[in-house]
Amino acid sequence: MVSVATTFPLADFFDNDVVSVGRALIGAKLEANGVAGIIVETESYALDDPASHSFVGQTPRNAAMFGPPGTIYVYRSYGIHWCFNLVCRPGHAVLIRALEPTDGLETIKRRRNTDVLQRLCTGPGRVGQALATTPEHNGLPIWSAPFGLQPAQKRVEIVSGPRIGISRATEKPWRFGLKGSRFHSKPFA
Repeated sequence: MVSVATTFPLADFFDNDVVSVGRALIGAKLEANGVAGIIVETESYALDDPASHSFVGQTPRNAAMFGPPGTIYVYRSYGIHWCFNLVCRPGHAVLIRALEPTDGLETIKRRRNTDVLQRLCTGPGRVGQALATTPEHNGLPIWSAPFGLQPAQKRVEIVSGPRIGISRATEKPWRFGLKGSRFHSKPFA
């Protein structure tokens, strides 16, 4: 897998507004720890967004969100799952909510302890488990091993709707998905 900087149209792809990046990641191929999948669902979170971890300012927990564009931000959800995000501008990040698994299916099935294809990477906790995301990945750049990212190989249709699983700023239509995908974490209305 080659570097984002050499495959996306601009070397500063992530140094952009979080909504544009959240949409542009749909259809891209994400690789991590020997497995890969097509990004089919994202959610965007901005610095001035009450639902964002960065809204309160920089803390030890969210420090990676204030790193350079293209930084990986990993956080624990509900005390159980490690969630995978990509930093855009400081304090802005895109949560990877769902993947269509493409490479390393047997490894993903083992990590997820299921053979049900639609349950392997549908939801941010499942994505983190499938990718074997850990706190050790927090703060790393997306273009260094064990990660890789390739842009969508064809033009994709994107659907959007309100973010889910949050209690603040729920009205923002900052959840993006690959139209027609059967791998979304929740259906789009």
